[in-house]
Amino acid sequence: MTTMIIDPSLEESLKAQRKAIGADHYDEVWEGTYIIVSMPNDEHQKIVSRMTSIFEEIIGWPGLGKVRPGVNVSDRDDWKQNHRVPDVAVFLAGGSARNCDTYWLGGPDFAVEIVSPDDRTREKLPFYEKIAVRELLLVDRNPWSLELFRYRDGTLAKVGQCTVGQDVVLTSQVVPLTFRLVAASPRPQIEVNQTAGQKQWLV
Repeated sequence: MTTMIIDPSLEESLKAQRKAIGADHYDEVWEGTYIIVSMPNDEHQKIVSRMTSIFEEIIGWPGLGKVRPGVNVSDRDDWKQNHRVPDVAVFLAGGSARNCDTYWLGGPDFAVEIVSPDDRTREKLPFYEKIAVRELLLVDRNPWSLELFRYRDGTLAKVGQCTVGQDVVLTSQVVPLTFRLVAASPRPQIEVNQTAGQKQWLV
């Protein structure tokens, strides 16, 4: 269902209310159009929390970069006119994106997006391509699959996909991690391995 609000005062009132109660954390603006996104379900938030923890352990705490569980990323200084909020964003030290406090100008080096029912996650890919996100891991849960996209020659192209039961490992060229889906109950789990083989996590 799509709702259009024409009354500017009602629009500002609604946005102010959402901000006051913290409900606007995942709201985005797509070329001037304000997109209201509901809070994701518990499973979605669990995946975000665990992925963030892994990236903090291997990137954040060692001082190799910044890790954010949801952050505004934009293609312009007037960021409020156009920004997206990836579920997890990793900005490596020395990367091209610039921290502007309320937003980052330019793409993360690595981002994670988790698909939820009726959301527009896949429609964000052209924007992520525009801001040159180096790699994007897309987690789909209906049916379960992992897709790895990599920026090269001006295009964010899919370089690998795995589903449950496939012996397919997705290897990042940006962060020292590999990803694959493993069968489990009540849902598949994302197996994350450090490339050098020291640590393994199940998300």
